[in-house]
Amino acid sequence: MGPDPDTEAVREQMGQDRATFRRLLDSATDADLRRPSNGTKWTNQQLLFHMLFGYLIVRTLLLLTKLFGRLPDRFSRAFARLLDAMRRPFHVINYLGSRVGGRVFGPARMGRTLDRVIANLQGHLTRESPTALRRAMHYPTSWDPFFKDYMTLADLYCYPTQHFDHHRRQLSLDDPRATAPTSRRRAKLS
Repeated sequence: MGPDPDTEAVREQMGQDRATFRRLLDSATDADLRRPSNGTKWTNQQLLFHMLFGYLIVRTLLLLTKLFGRLPDRFSRAFARLLDAMRRPFHVINYLGSRVGGRVFGPARMGRTLDRVIANLQGHLTRESPTALRRAMHYPTSWDPFFKDYMTLADLYCYPTQHFDHHRRQLSLDDPRATAPTSRRRAKLS
């Protein structure tokens, strides 16, 4: 029996993000990368790092969900409330982290890192059982517009492509093929 079609669709979307990210990095000049993005306080390079960070953080979120998903619901609910209470410092760290990360990680390193992270996530997704994909925990909804109060592992595997698409539209790069919104249907794991 082959892989679940929904799982394959999510894996494919991750692959599309990897190709788009590479195209963005390969076509951007130094001036393009230094240019302010649209609707954020980041430059294009800093926003590209933030898009990469959306993928990087998923590895930690998967571990947290696997842990909290085995505990009584009250533990993850309390943890989510604590994180929501710390939203202001989180947003400052998130903003400054992408400013620094955009300077420290050059385009080549960002591309290599995203390649590695997506390959890792795709491999993990392939090995997840249907039972594991239903494991869930509460999340701090004030941290990210794509966080829901209660998220499954399946939701988390879909999160980075949502985050990526949202921020891709904010880039002010010259390659319209790479920054134009797409009409691709967001796959969901059930």
